[in-house]
Amino acid sequence: MPKYIVLLLVSIVVNYGFGVVIGRLRDKDSNSSGISARIALIFGLIFNLSLLSWFKYANFLLDTLRAISNLNLSEIDVILPIGISFFTFTQIAFLVDTYTKGTREYRFIHYLLFVTYFPHLIAGPILHHAQMMPQFASLEIYRPQIAKIAAGLGLFALGLIKKIILADGIAPYADAVFDATAASHLPTMPEAWIGAVAYTLQLYFDFSGYSDMAVGLSMIFGIRLPFNFASPYRATNISEFWRRWHMTLSAFLRDYLYISLGGNRRGELRRIINLMVTMLLGGLWHGASWTFVVWGGAHGLYLVMHHSVGNAFTRYLAFLVPRSFITLAAWLMTMFAVIVAWVFFRATDFTSASIILSAMFSIVDADSFPKVLFNAGLSTSRGVWLILVWSLIAVLPVNSNMLFDRLLKVCIQSQWIAWFSTGAATTMVIALIIINELRASISPFIYFSF
Repeated sequence: MPKYIVLLLVSIVVNYGFGVVIGRLRDKDSNSSGISARIALIFGLIFNLSLLSWFKYANFLLDTLRAISNLNLSEIDVILPIGISFFTFTQIAFLVDTYTKGTREYRFIHYLLFVTYFPHLIAGPILHHAQMMPQFASLEIYRPQIAKIAAGLGLFALGLIKKIILADGIAPYADAVFDATAASHLPTMPEAWIGAVAYTLQLYFDFSGYSDMAVGLSMIFGIRLPFNFASPYRATNISEFWRRWHMTLSAFLRDYLYISLGGNRRGELRRIINLMVTMLLGGLWHGASWTFVVWGGAHGLYLVMHHSVGNAFTRYLAFLVPRSFITLAAWLMTMFAVIVAWVFFRATDFTSASIILSAMFSIVDADSFPKVLFNAGLSTSRGVWLILVWSLIAVLPVNSNMLFDRLLKVCIQSQWIAWFSTGAATTMVIALIIINELRASISPFIYFSF
């Protein structure tokens, strides 16, 4: 809608103004405490967080007040603009970097390009000024390079395969279980696990597929965006999971929230508090619902447990059992924790989440019939096979990042391969678009709603 374009432009103009002011005050006060620049930074952060809070959390806060006070508060007619979380976080990072790292941008057209660069605008990755501006300034990007076009198209096609074939292919099983539960139907234990694991895989392939498409599309124009995923379901502890999952958001939360709160520099208790605050706010960033807060809180508890006892327990086990057994057990425990937390991420409310979790850990009679999947016209055995195959793909040692780097290297070495790859990737993209258009319904990217 045009008014949201105006919103984006207002956000850009105001943040550019704050950036200029912070930079000049910081340069002027470089030999002092920089209190004036810090005040300007605080006002810039207040502006961004107020904008995000109004569009994303106004009705959430009203709902919470309504629930705890029984006041008759009417809803506010506000729609969440697509991408507001991502372009807001990108600009917050710019303001903080201007204050702490000496980032300077006094040319408005360059700043406008930095924020509105379209491959990342809707759903990330979250960018930093220092990552992008040197690339935009390079004359090389204005000359089309077949190697980069070929590698970019190849990664774009891989991302599209993740979305249309993998994510959308397993989505019916997740939707059937979670939607039926929201409608007060009770799944069996196998159905609950199928739904939870199916969503675990759907979410990963959906968002990593979008991220691959963003990186690939940008590479076609000669600009390299940061990777956002690195096989997170291969992680053997929760800290490693967050180093691999939505990496630009993880880095943002670490650098601009956790470390700013003090990180691990002020004792163990303060580190626990900082971890919990960071993950709770990270959960709330994903959506205006208490289920997202609980999801973030669960991951906060996981991280606290890992840092407090996880490493010591692993070292103790190393004296008792083989290393391979420890690795397998650690991976299974990590995935178990991640899957349980995803239930809160996907469920519409706590009632639905509790029903699914109760079913997952209940003892079910051997003759219990999978009625939820049956009523949705889905085969339980096919769902199990899809989960097994999709899980194998998710934990393969070679991921799309590696394939992209290898393809780019090969295309740089051989122009013939570059042209062949361009044609093959283009054909694949067209075929996938046709397949998607012939479907009865359109499945949007999950992270568009965040």
